[in-house]
This record gives sequence, structure tokens and C-alpha cells, in this order.
Amino acid sequence: MAEKRDYYEVLGVPRDADEATIKKAYRTLAKKYHPDLNPGNKEAEDKFKEASEAYAVLSDPDKRAKYDQFGQSAFDGAAGGAGGFDFSQMGDIFGDIFNDTDIFSSLFGGGGRRGSSSGSTATRGQDVRMSVHITFEESFTGTTKNIEAMVREECPDCHGTGAKPGTQPEVCPRCGGRGRIVYTQRSIMGMIQNVTDCPDCHGTGKIVREKCPKCYGTGYISRKKTLQVKIPAGIDNGQFVRLSGEGEPGKNGGSRGDILVQIIVDESREFSRDGYDLFTTNPIPYATAVLGGPIIVNTIDGQVEYEVKPGTEPGTRVRLRGKGMPSLRNSAMRGDQYMTLTIEVPKRLSSEAKEALMEYDRIQSGKERTFKKRGFFGNK
Repeated sequence: MAEKRDYYEVLGVPRDADEATIKKAYRTLAKKYHPDLNPGNKEAEDKFKEASEAYAVLSDPDKRAKYDQFGQSAFDGAAGGAGGFDFSQMGDIFGDIFNDTDIFSSLFGGGGRRGSSSGSTATRGQDVRMSVHITFEESFTGTTKNIEAMVREECPDCHGTGAKPGTQPEVCPRCGGRGRIVYTQRSIMGMIQNVTDCPDCHGTGKIVREKCPKCYGTGYISRKKTLQVKIPAGIDNGQFVRLSGEGEPGKNGGSRGDILVQIIVDESREFSRDGYDLFTTNPIPYATAVLGGPIIVNTIDGQVEYEVKPGTEPGTRVRLRGKGMPSLRNSAMRGDQYMTLTIEVPKRLSSEAKEALMEYDRIQSGKERTFKKRGFFGNK
């Protein structure tokens, strides 16, 4: 099987592209390679599927974070390629961009939206984004945080209908309760049927004449809810944890969205991070650099002893294997710690140490060196 191209390369966007840029790039490619506009063109169909797969990953914050961290290996073993990617799931995405869900669904069989028993469109609820701060040490060990979120729940008075207690919503006369209307439009390909949400009932298939006073006809009330966020060991700054089914409620029987919690990791005074590797700067005494010897080194999970080699030069980088961050995929696997060794230059010496150093200098240089003392007023 041919290796898949980088998703950012497929869409032609930089790796730091925002959601709007990614969406715009996909829209351009989807219009260009849409099978309806390229009948019988297998190459166009393949490019259309490739762009759709890339967009399905990069438009999802959780999948994008995993892809940025691990590349295609983040989805190894998942059915359908990228994290269980299924082209029939693109109906919602494609419909949101082009309002043309039915055309897309007919190309790949099925769609992301389902009709309810009343014929109206079932729509998944929107995702909600939040953030939580953790310490650098907590990103190593993993932790659990409580967050407070305002969530919408079904109104207890009208049970989600939006109608005043004792009344019932009416079937929308414009769409006949289907929640969608069909209109025909002429295009270069001939007459095309388009399907859109009914403007009168907004896709619900029902009209509320008398609104519930508790929820003002929305069918939902808002309340504060405390949620637990389990943050895995090894998580990096900016990555997301998904709380499935805790987001906005769906419409017409659609599932709830998710809460996407972005993890903000405080900086460490001692360690810097790149992927799963940690980096430190460790000063060592001059004598240890010359003669070699053991030093005590701080790691993220405690102190260890390291044997400095004789003749170590300033700026030497050494590696402590397995002393980095744990892998999100396998907690038994860890990155490494890289130490840059610097030489401590003493600012004050005792008379004995100064004499010993002068003797060392005499031996090394082969000549006597004299050092002038400063006078009371700083003159030599």
C-alpha cells in the first residue's frame, strides 16, 4: 500500500494553520475534485477522498493533536485509515461547508445525519472548548482535575419540546414535519435538487405556538456542572482531552457534542521539552571536568548519579536514557533526558587553592606567572 501523503501537504496549508484556513483550503479542493463535476475521472475522485480524509483529521482538534504528535502512526490499526475514518461520516462536515449533504451521502453511501421518526433531521450537538492549567510535574505523572462547565439540559417542565405545559408542538405546515425542504436549481450540470433545513421550523419539523415559560421555548435550561478531567501522563502543552457526550445537546434525537479540554502546561524552571525528550543544563566543577568523577543530576522523577568522563569540555551533551516523558500510547515507554554540561568557574579562591592553581598553571605553561594585587583604592 502506498504511503499516505502528509495531511497538511494534501490541503496545502502550514502546520500552524487555523480552522478557518483549513476549512477554506478543503472547500477549494472539494469543489475542484467533486465527483459530480468530474464524472468518470478516477484521479479526481481519489484526490477528493484524500482531501476529505485530511480535513476529517485536521478539523477535529483531538485527532489533529494526535496527528501532530505521532503522524500516521497515531491511527495505526484503526479501521478505515485515520482513526477509523469512514467516508459516510463526512456528511455532516460536507453539509456544514456546502449545505449539500445528500449529494455527498449518495457518493459514499449513507450520511452523517439521520432522519427522526417525524422525518426531521437529527443533528449532533456542537462541541464545547475549555482549558485547564497543570504543572510541568503533573504532565509527567498524569492527574485528575475538576472543571465547572455550563451545560444545557432538557427542560423538566416541557421535557424538551419547548411547548408550554399542557400544549403540544404542531407539525410544521411548510415542510410537513420533515424538517427539510427541497428546491431545484439550474447549474452547468443541469437541474440539481438541493436540500436545506426548513426556515420556518429550523429543521425541527415542528412549530411551537405557545412557548414554555421556563425555557422560553428552547426546550433546554442551563446549569453549572462539575466534571472530572483525567489527564494522562506524558501530555504536552496545547493537547486536548475529550469528554465525550458532555457538549451541547443534539437536535431531533441527535447525540450530544463533546467537551474538548485544552491542557495548558506551566513552564518548568529546570526542564525544557521537545516531544517526549527533556533538556537540562548542568554546571560541573572544573576539577571534575578535568579529572572526571560522579555528579548528582536532577531528573523529572528524582536524583540519579552520573559519571563524568575525564577531559569533558564545556557544552558537552550527554543522554540519560529513559529519563524523559512517558509516551501517551504506551506509558512503559519514555523519552530521554539530554544534559548540556557547563564548567563552573569559581569567583573566589582560598589562598591554598590559588597557590595550587598557580602551580598547575606553571606546570602546564612551563613558566612562572605573577599576579599583581589591587591596592586600597583599586590601583595596581
